Amino acid sequence: MTTRTTVTIAAIIATLTLVTGCSKAPTPPPVAPKQATASDHGHSHDAAGGHAHGEGPNGGTLADWGGGKYHVEFTVDHDAKEAVVYVLGSDEKTPTGVQATDGKLLLTIREPAFQVELTARPSAGEADGKSSRYGGTHESLGIVREFAGTISGEIGGTPFAGEFEEQPHGDHDPK
Repeated sequence: MTTRTTVTIAAIIATLTLVTGCSKAPTPPPVAPKQATASDHGHSHDAAGGHAHGEGPNGGTLADWGGGKYHVEFTVDHDAKEAVVYVLGSDEKTPTGVQATDGKLLLTIREPAFQVELTARPSAGEADGKSSRYGGTHESLGIVREFAGTISGEIGGTPFAGEFEEQPHGDHDPK
């Protein structure tokens, strides 16, 4: 047998082995939605395993910040074209003063796309550069609609970001 014939036969055997020896990997069984537990600090979960937050204590939309260490609540006053974000504890209720780098958080709205720099607005009794309330204004906040976006900031050298999405309610027309 020639070298060429040997190589051809080896190639055919390798191809047949791959074709007959490989099959589609079995599909893993579907994963059931995660059920809430005591360690979930009062959240329910959606089918994707994400947190389903209710309305915040200030009537706004909640977002998780740092795996449950903090929560942030987005509120908007369309007439004043102003957003106020409240930093809350893991219980989603207790105002929690944090010292953001440069005293600012960043609000990023997806549609219409714009950003608002939120500055610290300490509540009574908050000191040492800490604030549980951050606010800012932007012309586009005057649009009456449900906003969705990200609230981000750096606290003690650690970056935090939380996604939120307002749901239709009484003072907004549905999309």
